Amino acid sequence: MNSQISPDTAPEAKGGPRMKPWIEAIHAYVPGKSAGADGKPLIKLSANENPLGTSELALAARAAVAGPAIYPDPDSKALRAKIGEIYGLNPAQIVCGTGSDEILHIAAQAYAGPGDEIVYVRYGFAVYDIATRRCGATPVVAPDRDYGTDVDALLACVTAQTRVVFLANPNNPTGRYIGAEELARLHAGLPNDVLLVVDQAYGEYLAEGEDDGGIALAKAHDNVLVTRTFSKIYGLAGERIGWGFGAPAIADALNRIRGPFNVTLSGQAAALAALEDQDFVTRSRNANAASRARFVSAIEALGNHGLSAVPSEANFVLVLFQGALTAEAAQDAIAAAGYAVRHLPGQGLPHALRITIGSDAQMDDITAAIRTAAKAAS
Repeated sequence: MNSQISPDTAPEAKGGPRMKPWIEAIHAYVPGKSAGADGKPLIKLSANENPLGTSELALAARAAVAGPAIYPDPDSKALRAKIGEIYGLNPAQIVCGTGSDEILHIAAQAYAGPGDEIVYVRYGFAVYDIATRRCGATPVVAPDRDYGTDVDALLACVTAQTRVVFLANPNNPTGRYIGAEELARLHAGLPNDVLLVVDQAYGEYLAEGEDDGGIALAKAHDNVLVTRTFSKIYGLAGERIGWGFGAPAIADALNRIRGPFNVTLSGQAAALAALEDQDFVTRSRNANAASRARFVSAIEALGNHGLSAVPSEANFVLVLFQGALTAEAAQDAIAAAGYAVRHLPGQGLPHALRITIGSDAQMDDITAAIRTAAKAAS
């Protein structure tokens, strides 16, 4: 998925095996940049990593793991038990994966194929399109509402061919969020044979007590899968650990096709210890909320230059450039200041930059670069 080969530069088959047409239609995932056009390393605020790093408990557990000659537990039993304890879930209904990306891919593969449709909202996570095409299904993109989820528009796209609906909540790359009432309304409007996948990769960044009700829906219904990741607030992006929770039949389907030994020894140990350190999670959530609010206020102060921030509940902000300063020029100015952020023209956002929330000092640097560039462009 993280291949650097784009469809425009991919080699053509010359008499050899030819890939399936639905695979050929995939635009390979392009990760956030960590270097400038000249190859100079940049501070990476393009991949929504935790600026506080990783829990010391998780780092210690990772370092204490036995050598790599030993296979990991293929079922991640201890990790699933701890996830179940933290979130009040039956471990038998939890499936661990190589990041939540693996869970998203195998959910599509388990329930959809050629002739089927998978629905997701415009400006949704790029992996949804890849996962859909990878299994031969047809992507159906629902109109957004102000860069967020429009439940009525999603439901209007559901047909007899629909097999899966993907919803990121909070949404990536826009940061928008729908509450429990709207999510319940979406689920109630779906046929029972359509799988609703609620991707909560940024769920731990929601304010204390805020809950979209996705896990409760997955507990109560046979057609809801909730996914989470250790890559974001837990600071374990490099270990690639995620999980999903759904009805027993859903867990059974995912377990049939997930990779064997798919979560490494060090990953299982680190994730288990990270769950023990909920103080780190709280500190990360609070620091993100404060820095995000501070950055959004600074962007809103540049409204007379055509800048605005899409309301976000995640650890990033989508900044819109609708004045003299373009997103490309702003990205260049930010890179000159030493930072990498995410430009997403391939997702229909040529006028926007997704900027991960870093430290206050880092956000001040980025704000200063944008402010100077905006004034120069006006």
